[in-house]
Amino acid sequence: MTEHSAIDPVTLEVLRNQLESVAEEMGQTLIRGAYSPNIKERRDCSTALFDAEGRMIAQAEHIPVHLGAMPAAVDAVLECDPEPGDVFVLNDPFAGGTHLPDVTMVSPLAVGTAGRANECDEDGENSAEIVGYAVSRAHHADVGGMTPGSMPAGAQEIYQEGLRIPPTRLVAGGETRADVRSLILANVRNPRERRADLRAQQAANERASERLESLFAEHGRDTVLEGFSAVIDYSRERIESELEALPDGTYRATDVLEGDGVTDEDIEICATVTVDGATLEVDFAGTADQLAGNCNAPLSVAQSAVYFVVRCLTDPEIPPNEGCYDPVSVHAPEGSLLNPEPPAAVVGGNVETSQRVTDVVFAALAQAAPDRVPAQGQGTMNNLTIGGRDGSFTYYETIGGGFGARSDRDGMDGVQVGMTNTLNTPVESLEAEYPLRVERYALREGSGGRGRHRGGMGIERSVTLESDATVSLLTERRRHAPKGVDGGENGAVGENLIDGETVPAKTTLDVEAGTTVTVRTPGGGGHGDPEKSQ
Repeated sequence: MTEHSAIDPVTLEVLRNQLESVAEEMGQTLIRGAYSPNIKERRDCSTALFDAEGRMIAQAEHIPVHLGAMPAAVDAVLECDPEPGDVFVLNDPFAGGTHLPDVTMVSPLAVGTAGRANECDEDGENSAEIVGYAVSRAHHADVGGMTPGSMPAGAQEIYQEGLRIPPTRLVAGGETRADVRSLILANVRNPRERRADLRAQQAANERASERLESLFAEHGRDTVLEGFSAVIDYSRERIESELEALPDGTYRATDVLEGDGVTDEDIEICATVTVDGATLEVDFAGTADQLAGNCNAPLSVAQSAVYFVVRCLTDPEIPPNEGCYDPVSVHAPEGSLLNPEPPAAVVGGNVETSQRVTDVVFAALAQAAPDRVPAQGQGTMNNLTIGGRDGSFTYYETIGGGFGARSDRDGMDGVQVGMTNTLNTPVESLEAEYPLRVERYALREGSGGRGRHRGGMGIERSVTLESDATVSLLTERRRHAPKGVDGGENGAVGENLIDGETVPAKTTLDVEAGTTVTVRTPGGGGHGDPEKSQ
């Protein structure tokens, strides 16, 4: 508890848990109400609660690349003069979004409105006060664009990737704008599924409004609003204490992306990390210029990756909110891979470049805290998208792989690593929902790097198509293996095959019914000399 806060420690802890439970209940509402397997099964979605100034005060522990970038979405909405009873929808990566499939809803929360139409005074003016914002972000299985699933490997401008939505009122004064909803649904495949998923996001935000009203009734408005600032201050003080424990200094590292879907040449990412007392600065000067292909990442995505690393290297029990981010600053040159200018294509930047940013910042900070940084994990989300050319279905999956070994234990097998935190699509659900048949789903024996502690194993997943379709793959670590540390061996590289023939890491192909797509994901690096006893 901060010295200036009038809230006693017990009340603060109660409020902190209740605010986090609001975000968690939002997530459960979204997952249970969604129609698409990508949200209801894989849980590719995130929810959070913000205060009236746009500061994150609580989040559900969902998808790291979503959550760290959410403040940019709220900032973008704040510029649109939101009113009680509004709901904004957006996905524009250059106006608060990350990549187009991630659709964000931002709802102002006002005392007494609970998501209903504006309360007005006798003069007809809005009398309700906005006290915060409910935010939900979900990966929609299709938002238009040149290929089903909106994850085209060959896109060279954002217009090819799908419908681009700047911050737009979907609900105004408590009334849904049918024209806006119709415009969105007219530009996507399978609009029935998209409509249901959008409604689930709306319901999640409404749940936050209901829960916040109950907290006001329980504790009083002033106490809850003071609690917003108190929990942020509490997290800031704890994260600053953790940063002060790191040795001051400047640490550098580089890594590469394996092409961008247009070129196969390696693309360099450079990070200079400076620890100075209770602050940490990351500068990506020297990183490649923005690309012709779609692996460009908006600055908010790079920031999100940095925040994730800082969270991993400090106390995981620190409540995740704006206070965790305040002591951290991130810079990238304008027009670069990590701060592109429109109309750059970005769909691969959110899913793959974010993973490499995580790896390179971990590598830099390993020089300051070697015992806290594991060997490299798979370093990719292994994005597989399969869609009917008639728009009848769109299947999207990120496939787990090997987690790097730690200094005191083996890496985990077949898990999501880094900037994603989704579940898989169960075989039963996949085969029931789509014209697909799973032929094989197993761990890749021997894919984890040897070491005193072994790296985690990757996965092999083979799917046969039962109808003609378009297949898109956005993957990494197909040439450069996840690195072991301290004498540990590298993990195995991944591999993509169509009917047994190897295909590039990033590719989009039209295939016929009966085609089998196989993704073999990378293993994690080992830790320590494998010849030395544990």
